[in-house]
Parts: sequence; structure tokens; C-alpha cells
Amino acid sequence: MSVCEANFIALHLDLIYYCQMQRVAVESFLATGKDRRIIDVRSPAEFTRGHIPGAINIPIFNNLERARVGTAYKQRSRAEAISIGLEIVGPKMKLLAEEAKKHAVDGRLQVYCWRGGMRSEKMAWLFELVGLQTEVLAGGYKAYRHYLHRYLAGLNNLVVLQGPTGSGKTQILHALAARGEQVLDLEGLAHHKGSAFGGLGEAPQPTTQQFQNDILATLLTFDPGRPIWVESESVTIGRVYLPEALWQQMNKAMVLAIAVPRQARVQHILAQYGNFSPDELTARIRQLQQKMGGAAVKKAVAWVEQGDLASAVDLLLTYYDKSYAHSAGKYKIQQPRTVALTSSDAGENAEVLLAQVMEQHYG
Repeated sequence: MSVCEANFIALHLDLIYYCQMQRVAVESFLATGKDRRIIDVRSPAEFTRGHIPGAINIPIFNNLERARVGTAYKQRSRAEAISIGLEIVGPKMKLLAEEAKKHAVDGRLQVYCWRGGMRSEKMAWLFELVGLQTEVLAGGYKAYRHYLHRYLAGLNNLVVLQGPTGSGKTQILHALAARGEQVLDLEGLAHHKGSAFGGLGEAPQPTTQQFQNDILATLLTFDPGRPIWVESESVTIGRVYLPEALWQQMNKAMVLAIAVPRQARVQHILAQYGNFSPDELTARIRQLQQKMGGAAVKKAVAWVEQGDLASAVDLLLTYYDKSYAHSAGKYKIQQPRTVALTSSDAGENAEVLLAQVMEQHYG
């Protein structure tokens, strides 16, 4: 495509676009997105870093092309960047349009880029040109991220489940979900159980941005007027960070601190991690040397290598319990309500906790 042809397309693009383009605010965009395909037109690298859950990446520029256009914009001029962009996009307009048509639902699409500017606008024009009704996210992905933090800052019905390592909190949360309760499974979304052993058997962790986006997507399926159950966590789970706004709301929320007999905790941990190889387990134990001390780590490793996993777990719980005692109420505003659980059945324990919440709210 020549520069003249590119400029001709650019002129008509602007004329047609301003007649047909629909910009929508983030709340409406996400609500409508339940019934439509969302197209992320940013580069693959941007998409991988974080995107609206469910979005499909149809990049107007690949990573190298985006860098080339961005460099022209910064070092030369906007006009030069546009000219380069049009030269890049021109030859692949047909392919981009055909890809979009594959994903359209009833001839409709939603589109966003970083700020809701040129990339999403021009792609929306192209999609409209081939007969697709297209909405553009006003403010783009940046507006979506601002909305995420505003939404999380307004959560008022969290119920935080707290307890020492091996208490079976995740299983209780799953039992609550099976009973129709609203459960935000942070460890499930993070692909990590939170301890030095938390990554064993898990898929690779998402980026922090994507983890946070997935949290919002889950919360948007809930009724904010009903309790939302969540496990107490530190600000990090493995390598990902909780959104600051959510972390603050969790620290303000009602806290149920469960107490479970130590031997039951040992058995729970054995059931969860006992099938992993000694090499996998000892590698994680050695990561704790600075905090546990060399002698304790050496003893735990020896027990694992000898096949005495119960003794190793019991020793590790001594370390984890000290850590829990130090941090359990450190940031919590409300005094945790201790709930003694004697059953090994997660369903029965879920019923006990539900009764506590009902008493707190309606008693």
C-alpha cells in the first residue's frame, strides 16, 4: 500500500468512524460482554500481561510492529507514527476483518485497546465496514483497571475464613460453594496454595494483573448484598499480589478463625501432599532454611527421605504455627471469632460456620 492510499483510507476511516462508533462506559461494556465477544486489539505482549477475562486477542500490531510505531511517535511525530501504522495494517485488513467475523455473536462485537484510542477506534471502523455492530470501551483497558480498584474498594459483605496451616479451609470453602454460598477462591485463581509447598501440582501462576482481573470477573457474578466468603491471605500468594483495595476490605471484614486438632491437621496435610516425591518435598523444605533454621530443616528432610512424612509435617507445623500466631490478627480490624471444629467432614464444618454467620447478621 502506498502512502497516498494509506492517507485516503485514513480520511475515510475518520469520516465513517465518527458516524457509527459507539463508545460505552466500563460498567455497560462488562454487562453487555456477557452476551458478546470481547476483542482485545492490543499487542500479544500487552494481552499476556493482563486482559479482560474472556477477551480474544486480535492484535492490530504484533509486538515488534507496536514497538516500531511507538518509537516513531516518541522520536518523530504523531503523523509519522500514523503513516507507519497504516502501512503495517493495510495489507492485513482483510485477515483482521475475517478473524473478527469468526468471533462475532449475532453480528456484534466489543473492542478495547489501552486507552480506547486509535487502535480500538480504527479496528472498530474496520469491523463496522464488514457489517459488524461494534462497541468500543471508553477509556480502554486503563479504564477497566481503574474500575477494578473502585469496585473492590466498595465490597462490604466479605466473610474471612482464617485458620492455621492444615485446617482444611479450602475444602470448607468448596463445601460452602456447593451449598450455594458465594466463595471467592483466591488460591484457586492464583494457582497456588500460599505456602512454600503451594505450587506443587498447580498450573503456572498467572500474572498479577490477570489474577486481579480474574478476581473481578468472579465477583461480578455475585450478589454484593449477600455474604462473600474468602480465605485469609497475605498480600501475596506465591508470586502474585492481591489488589490493595481487596486486601484492605478483607482486613475490615468479619473474621471466623477455625480451630482444628493438630493431629487432624497433620492427616489433612498428608492427604494433600503425601503423593509428591521426596525430591519435590525436600526441595521446598530447604527453601525454609532461613526461617526455620538449618537444624530443623535437616531433621525434616531426613524424615521425608526415611518415609516418615507424619513426623516431618508435625515439625513443619511448629514453624507454621509460630508464623500464624504472629500474623493472624496483625492487620484485622475486627476481633476474629474463634470457632472450634471437631469434625473431619468439610460439609459439617461448613454448616457450623454458616450458623455463625447467620447469628452474626440475624441473631
